[in-house]
Formats: sequence, structure tokens, C-alpha cells
Amino acid sequence: MSRDDATTNERDESSETDEPTEAVSSDPDWPPDDATRAIVAARTADGPPDTTEIRELAAAAGYAVVGEVTQRRREDPTYDLGRGKAEELMRLAAATDAEAVIYDGSLSPGQTFSLGDLLPTGTAVIDRPRLALKLFADAADSRAADKQLELARLRYELPRLREAVARDASEDVRLRPEGDSRVLDVEKRIESAERALDEIADDRAARRAERRDAGFDLVALAGYTNAGKSTLARRLADEVDDPEFGDEPELRDDGRVDAERVGAEGDPADDGALAVADRPFETLSTTTRRAEIGGRRTLLTDTVGFLDGLPHESVRSFRATVDAIRAADCALLVVDTSDDPAALHRKLRVSLRAIEATDGSVIPVLSKADEVDAYGLAAAVEAYEAAVADLDPRNAPAVDALRPPIPVSVREESGLADLAAAVADALPTATAAVEVPNGGDTQAALSWAYDRSVVADVEYAGETIAVDLAGRPDVVAEAARRLRAEDTSP
Repeated sequence: MSRDDATTNERDESSETDEPTEAVSSDPDWPPDDATRAIVAARTADGPPDTTEIRELAAAAGYAVVGEVTQRRREDPTYDLGRGKAEELMRLAAATDAEAVIYDGSLSPGQTFSLGDLLPTGTAVIDRPRLALKLFADAADSRAADKQLELARLRYELPRLREAVARDASEDVRLRPEGDSRVLDVEKRIESAERALDEIADDRAARRAERRDAGFDLVALAGYTNAGKSTLARRLADEVDDPEFGDEPELRDDGRVDAERVGAEGDPADDGALAVADRPFETLSTTTRRAEIGGRRTLLTDTVGFLDGLPHESVRSFRATVDAIRAADCALLVVDTSDDPAALHRKLRVSLRAIEATDGSVIPVLSKADEVDAYGLAAAVEAYEAAVADLDPRNAPAVDALRPPIPVSVREESGLADLAAAVADALPTATAAVEVPNGGDTQAALSWAYDRSVVADVEYAGETIAVDLAGRPDVVAEAARRLRAEDTSP
């Protein structure tokens, strides 16, 4: 058999599982003149590719999708798509004047360059990780977010730069010294960004310790992008009319949160702020608010949403953000109940693997429960349980920290009381009973305990005071020590 015959047979075989190319819209007003025209491409080994999410991400990044090419087959080492589909993509890009091809997957450096060489001149190749980095960049609004984004981008670009240098060197050996210098520069910038993020992580760890010493429990929200985390965080926060805390709010010298600190949005929250826009990466910086949940005084931290298809190195770059989840006393893992079972399974897997291990318990919150009927809610619970059972704790240690899921609807305010009770039950708690003399020094120690919300009950009996303490174990122990230190009776 000739090579041409073999190629033809391969294309014929792959065409049996090809998905149809989407026709370009005939609407003369589409796309808008100022829009960046893009074609979405996707390949899966099993089942027809679902491009819903990549289209949403593309739109959020400012692209107008003017066409689509999908394929169901094994990965091609050169283009990821098969050769025939890659050529079809080329023709569609030329016909639509596409400025970019957005690929729903992670392309190797070689595949990125091969597709770029095949496409019309000037058509950019943007795979899912690169698109996510663009969205992250649009949402970055703090030093920590900027540094994490810089590290993720450098880690993404380094292997592609090495590939470009290798290609240049194969064509002209004189380019190798210059290319090696560019690679070395990126490697040094990665090291610098890693050091800066280590300092940020250390600073945040110190802040968490200060907050716990001040009597606050730390609760973090985690979940896939658009799961409803920010909406839930705003609903759980105290006094919606108060200014929000911004990215990792400072503590005053006395250990209390500075209530005057205005958050990342720069404006006080109001009732309308509860309706958070349904778009990816609404939250990139960690945003912390005060909340009293189940009678416990907490600092509630909303974190960046996870996204499928990001390389492990990119996820690692957001350590300073994910550490807020891992180090929390309790994490709320928000899962979108309105997702179909397959999507729920996939997003839960992505989230739990990204979290890895946690210091505290993880409470799954089945959000948007009002968007499904009783049958749909039961199906979501079943899908959640199946997804958890399917996960290996060795790859997703947070599985071992999971508690029973709680359906919640912020819109209908259902399930919130159950969630508050579950959080209170999950938080580390200690109790102590102390009887001490009623005096000025004792009152000072009692005031210290009140400030940290660990006084459960006080009973005055003549010259003595009986104090029941309950709350964070370390704070309860310190309050009991301070109170007993004032007892000078023999």
C-alpha cells in the first residue's frame, strides 16, 4: 500500500467519528465589527466533544466564535486533531477571516507550532490553558494575584520558548546563543516569582495565626468557576451594608479586623451586590468578609474558581490562593446542582484534586438548589456521591475530609440554617469552666475573652464569677489561663 493510500484510509476512518463542522452564521451583523473573530476546535477520544464551556470562556475573554471544528478520535501527535480535520480547520479559518483558533484542550509546544504553521498567517493558536491565563489576567486586582499570574504564565511559556529556540536553531545555528539567553531569562524570572510568592505565603500564614489568636474561625469557599461561591459568600457575610474586606484584610495592632478597609471592588456592598455576575473568574484575589456562622465569629474567604484542563504547574502557581482553602478551619466546597451529572462529576473531580489535602473538614454545598426539582436534586446528590466514590484519596486527599452534602438556595434562602449548623459542628471547639474572684483584674481578663467571643455564660455569685468558655481551643485555653492568673486565693 502506498503512503497516499494509507493517508486516505486514515482520513476515511477518522471521518466516521468526526463531528460536523458548524456552519458560519449568516447574520450580516455577526460578529460585531470590533470583535475578535475566533473558531473553536475540540477533540475527544470518547463521545462527541461538548464545546459549551469553551465557548463561554471564549466569550468572557472577548472572542466572537464564528465557527467550530470538532472530532472524536485518538490524539494525533502533530496537531492533536487528525491531519484531515486540521486541514479543515485551516480552510474554515481562511473562509471566516478568523484571527484566532481556540482549542479546547492543552496543546504541546510542538502541536501549537504545527497548527500555527498550517493555519493562515496571523491566526493565533490559543489552547485552553492560554485562554484561562488571559481570563486570570483580566481579573487580577492585587499584588498576590499579579504574582501568581506571572508565575503561571512563565511556567506555561517556558517549554514553548524552548520549542521555538530549538526550531530556530535547526534553521540557523547563529540563533542558538540568543535563544539560550531568552530561556535563561525566563528561568530566572520564574525563580524570582517563586521567591516573591513564598514571601506572600509566609505573610498570609502569619496573618491566619493572628486572626485565630484574635478568636476568629477561618472558613474558605472553594469550587469550580461559576458554581456560585461569591453569591454564597455575600449571603453568609454579616451586615451587607458594611464595607467589604479586600484581598487579605489587615489586622489592627490589637488583633481586630480593620472594619474601615474597603474591598477590591472599592465600593460598599449593598443588597444588589448579592447578584454576582455569572462569569468565570469573578474572583481571582481572595476576598475576606466577617460572618457569624452558627454562632461562631468567622472570617469568610472567597477564592478563585477552579477550571478543568489547566496543567498541574499552572495550578501550583496559585498556591497563595489555594492555601487559604487548605489551611482553613472549615472549607465549603460549592457544587452547582443545576449541572448535568457528567459535568458535576468532572467539576467536582477537578476541584478536589486542586485542593489536595486540607487541615479542616470540607462541607460540600449543593448550590442553586432552586433551579432543579426534587428529581433533579436527587440526581445531583446521586451524581455527587458517585463522583466521590470514584475518586482515589491518594490523588485527591480532600476526599477524606468530606462531610455530607447540604443543598442550598441563596435565592430562596433555603438550606442556609443547615449549612450554618454544619459549619459550627465542623469548627474546632473546646470548653472550659472557670470560677474566679470578682475583681478589676478579673474583669480585664473577662473583657479579653469577650473580645474573642469565647464567653458562653457568666454567673455572678457574690465575690466570685463562674465563667463558661466555648470556642477555638487555643483561645479558650488562653482565656482560662488569664482568668485563673487573677485568682490569688490560697
